[in-house]
Amino acid sequence: MKTQINNWRRLTIAFTVLTFLAVLNACKEKKESSPDAVKPTETVKQPAVDIQTAVITEDTAVIKQYIAAGTGLNTKDPIGGSSPLISACLFGKTEIARMLIDGGADLNLQNNEGSTALHTAAFFCHPEIVKMLLQKGADKTIRNNYGKTAYESVEGAFAEVKPIYESLGNILQPMGLRLDYSQLQKTRPVIAALLR
Repeated sequence: MKTQINNWRRLTIAFTVLTFLAVLNACKEKKESSPDAVKPTETVKQPAVDIQTAVITEDTAVIKQYIAAGTGLNTKDPIGGSSPLISACLFGKTEIARMLIDGGADLNLQNNEGSTALHTAAFFCHPEIVKMLLQKGADKTIRNNYGKTAYESVEGAFAEVKPIYESLGNILQPMGLRLDYSQLQKTRPVIAALLR
């Protein structure tokens, strides 16, 4: 049991640091986007704002530009390897996740830890995103580098993983991550049921 908790702590620390650095890097590069609509007859260029920043700031106009340009949807951040969809799942950006999924983002792309968007949406208890991913065919049998499926990331007792949530919450709060521990505890069984 102690080994499992220690592995989870290592996983959490690695995930947190990589995600934090990736988002910081993306936010540093943020540039102002043009509010002008893209005309369908024009050749669409990739926007000046990086897609990770657009995800975190919920800039739907920029996300639409990436989709129209057909680029960037599966671009991994250089530090943690998270795709824009994984970032949307982490921060609970349901509408952004929907846009990326409908726009053709790879549902099963894995970050440097081997986690997919489904792992992330499940662990952070975003049932609507989990449902969308499953309906579109996300593979729930993929195991991350720690040998866990998305289901296995939420099947255990909340008390065992609460320190992981607390650590992630503290590190990612400045970037907008808000964790409600009672909601997480209540929702984990719901997520587990969706993934069975």
